[in-house]
Amino acid sequence: MSVKSVTHLNFRGDARAALEFYQSVFGGHLAVVTYKDAGNVQDPAEADQVMWGQVVAGNGFHVMAYDVPSRLPWDRGENSFFLSLRGETTEEITAYWEKLSDGATIAAPLEPAQWAPLYGMLTDRFGVVWVVDVASEYNG
Repeated sequence: MSVKSVTHLNFRGDARAALEFYQSVFGGHLAVVTYKDAGNVQDPAEADQVMWGQVVAGNGFHVMAYDVPSRLPWDRGENSFFLSLRGETTEEITAYWEKLSDGATIAAPLEPAQWAPLYGMLTDRFGVVWVVDVASEYNG
């Protein structure tokens, strides 16, 4: 028996655009169910928004997202979570970093760090904070 944890991102109207962007970065399959698709339209203006969506890629990347309906409270918050992206090679991580950087605010440039061959931190154009690094053994 095993369990898997998947990051689930919550948006207010940007879930489809975010999922499409992440698919363009990581590849994989995009699946989206709108409120209309599910027969769960409570506000006609939100019928085409994402009730459930995900991107699953063969490289192991998996993220889920939805649009929080306007009738429910939602606040992106500040530093409420980071999405950690860890890879095995500098080439792999650099390629993802370059794509994620499109329209992003860089908090820490992608460069060698004391604890990793490469580490960087950015806030993408959808307000999601990513910590990106090349995995290395921890000797603590």
